[in-house]
Amino acid sequence: MIRHVTVESADPYALAGFWAKALDGSRADDDYPGDPEAMVTAAAGTLLFVRTDERKTVKNRLHLDLQPQDRTRDEEVERLLALGATLQGDHRRTDGSGWVTLYDPEGNEFCVERSAAERVAG
Repeated sequence: MIRHVTVESADPYALAGFWAKALDGSRADDDYPGDPEAMVTAAAGTLLFVRTDERKTVKNRLHLDLQPQDRTRDEEVERLLALGATLQGDHRRTDGSGWVTLYDPEGNEFCVERSAAERVAG
C-alpha cells in the first residue's frame, strides 16, 4: 500500500496550498506557513510536501496525470492556470484526444487528460 506521494519543495505550505485547490482537497489542519512539512488529502490520494534547499533542475522522473471528474480537460487546464500553474506543453489533437503538460508553482511537471465523459464521447 502506498500511504502518500512525497514531493520535495522549497515552500511546502505554499505548494500544498496550490495542490489542495488543484485536487479539490484540503491541507492538514495542523499545517502552517513555514512548516517543513505539509500534507494534502483529496479523493485522489494524499500528497506530502517536505522542505528541501535543493532547487529542481531537471525533468521529473515521476509525475501526476490528472483526469477531471466534473469539468472538461480544457476547463480544468484553464482553472489550473488561474491557480498558478504554467503551460509546459500542449499535446491536444484536433480529434479531441491528447493532454496538456503544466508546471506547478515550483516547476514540477504534471499532465491533464480528458475527462472520462470526453473519452466516451470522443
